[in-house]
This record gives sequence, structure tokens and C-alpha cells, in this order.
Amino acid sequence: MRLNASLAALAALSLPIASADSTTDGPDENGLYWIYSEGLSAAFIAYGASISRLLINDQYGIQRDIVAGFDNASYYGIDQQHPHFGGVPGRYANRIQNSTFEIDGVAYHVDPNEHPTDAEPNGVNTLHGGHDGWDYRNFTVVSHTNDSITFSIVDPDGKEGFPGEVVSYITYTLRDYTWDFKMVALATTKKTPIMLSSHTYWNLDGFANNETNTALNHTLYLPYSGQRIGVDNILIPTGDILANKEGSVNDFWSAPKQIGASLNDPEAFTLLTHMTDNAWIINREAPYNWRDGSSYVARLQSPWSGIQVDIYTDQDAFQVYSCNGQNGTITLKETQGLDDNPDFPRTIPQYGCIVLEVEDWIDAINHPEWGRADKQIFGPGGDPYVLQASYVFSINTTATS
Repeated sequence: MRLNASLAALAALSLPIASADSTTDGPDENGLYWIYSEGLSAAFIAYGASISRLLINDQYGIQRDIVAGFDNASYYGIDQQHPHFGGVPGRYANRIQNSTFEIDGVAYHVDPNEHPTDAEPNGVNTLHGGHDGWDYRNFTVVSHTNDSITFSIVDPDGKEGFPGEVVSYITYTLRDYTWDFKMVALATTKKTPIMLSSHTYWNLDGFANNETNTALNHTLYLPYSGQRIGVDNILIPTGDILANKEGSVNDFWSAPKQIGASLNDPEAFTLLTHMTDNAWIINREAPYNWRDGSSYVARLQSPWSGIQVDIYTDQDAFQVYSCNGQNGTITLKETQGLDDNPDFPRTIPQYGCIVLEVEDWIDAINHPEWGRADKQIFGPGGDPYVLQASYVFSINTTATS
């Protein structure tokens, strides 16, 4: 009885306020569920509870689709590269060292799926929950209105090696020029690690910039991120917390800087191996109100389109990945890119996008010295896991490159 009451409370916590424009329509012919606000239109799919479209008018009034993905929902499960386009990685986002962790002295071994070797053909660590992590699975649509959609998933005990059942609700809402999301998860039977995120690939030019086909022209500002988590050569945390020294290639906190500004710097290797796929710590003086409208943790802006997004969140880190693994083999959507331009093929090139994943400190379940257990280990009878974020869009016509 208590478990049923907890699940009911979890669902109530997650579901959006009912809209007067409620719709019972299902997905469109491409498997997309659409929601709308005054300034934005967005489409989502059940596969991975993924965002598949985000439409906004640029500084010239031209509509741009500024997130990467595929035209049809069915292709997300077909493409063998599976770059986690727009999905919710889980039940534990990012990397787990040696695919192992301990809870209350009990060791668990989860599905390895990254960096295979002759000795370990499946991989030496776990990325985004294993081979069948959450963003490889179909969620259930439990609510869909004109401006909001909620997905749910039940992750069984033992799936991918994780202990205990987890029930989760993912809610996306549009209002004015803001995309809000809330991710709630409850461990129902055993203590287990939970860390979620949104793995959205951004190109604020809609891949239609006739001056560059990369996102290196985008400006990034991380005002609270003077530190990052140190990693080894396969991006596994070492336990070190590193300073992003002012003026260094990793300095995006002292002032806004173009993502590609340091590529020719002698220390560019640092940027390429750390900034482009590593966790940046958000250091804010507590207590703080993440919704207060002034304390965004990241600002991404393109001088070409004029589109700017400010990210607000209750999380204490985010992963920055600048698509250095893209190689031009993934085709753009019909809503993106340039036509009949041989200099800019309709594919995603290396550095063609950027991912900013709001989340907690990566692999903290293997670093108890960081003191993040209450943020990442959850059990029955305790508080649920909650992640909240707002992406606030605007048009900046005064920005320069």
C-alpha cells in the first residue's frame, strides 16, 4: 500500500498542470509528438523520451531547427552509431569506471559498453547505462497537452546489472521562449545509483550557416565553472578536481569565448581531450535559487543566427561535448542545412554541434571522497531523484563573432 501511494505521489509530482488546450492526438506520420508555445515548437519521440525537433525564428525571422536528430522516429532504433540524439541516458548517465560500484559494502558489476579491448571485448567501462540504457528503450506517453508531454519508464531490478526497480517520469514543457524539463525517479525495492540528463545536440544555426558548417563559431560562457573534473585518457574521472586557469584554453568562466577560439593554441590538446567531453563543476554559493532569472550556469550563442540560450538548473555539473566524434556520416534532417552547396554537404561534420548535459558529478559513485552519495544513491522509502532545468531562448542581434 505504501509503495502504491509513493508511486501515485511520484506521478503527481511529475505530471504537468492540465492545459486548456489539451490534445489527445497521438504522434504525427513521422512518430513525433508536438508541443507548442508562443515562441517555440518542439517534437519528442517515445524512443529514449528524446527531443527530435526544436524550432525557433532567428534574427532574420527564418525558422531554424536547432537540435540534431533523425527525420523519422523509427530510425532512432535503427542507426548503428546511436549518438544518443536528444534522449535521456539512464539509469546512470555518463561513465562508470570499470563498470563497477559498491553500495553498503556490496559490489555490483554493470554492463560494460565502451572502449572494448582484446581482454574485454564488450568494453572496460559503462557509458549511459550500458548497451540497453534508457535512451535505447521506448518510454510510455502518459500525458500530452498542447504545451507539455510526460513520458514514463519502469526499469526492472537487475537490468544492465543495476540493483532494484526504478520508476521514472520525464516531463517537457514549453512556455513563451522557454523549454522546461523535470526528471523524477523513484527506487522502489533496493538502493541504487540514479543520475539522469538530457543528451541534446545543439547547433543554433540549424546547420544552415553559409560561412561554416561547424558550431565552432558559437560562443560559450560558463560563469560558475572555474573547475572541472580531471579524467584519464579514456575520460574516466581520476578523482582530481582541476582549475580552469584564467586565460587558459579551458577558461570559459571569466568571459564568453568562441568554442573554436583556442583550437590553434599550443595547449589545444587540452581543449580537445578535456573541454570537448568532460564534466564542468557548477560552483554557486549556497543557498541559491536556480530559477531567479539571473544565475544561468551556461550561455550558448551564435552570432550568425543571433539565437541565444541560457541554461538554468538545480544540478551541480554538466558535461560539455563538442561533437569531435562526428565524422560526416550522419545525414541532416529535412528541416536543417543548405541545399545544393557542395562546400557544405547535408551531414553533421566534426565539431558540427555541442552537447551540454546538466547532471551531477560524473562517476561520483566511485569517489565517495566527493560527498555526492545523497545526490546519486537512492532507496525505497527515501526522497525521489529530481532533476530540473530551464532553457531560456532569446535573439541577440548585437553579438559579433
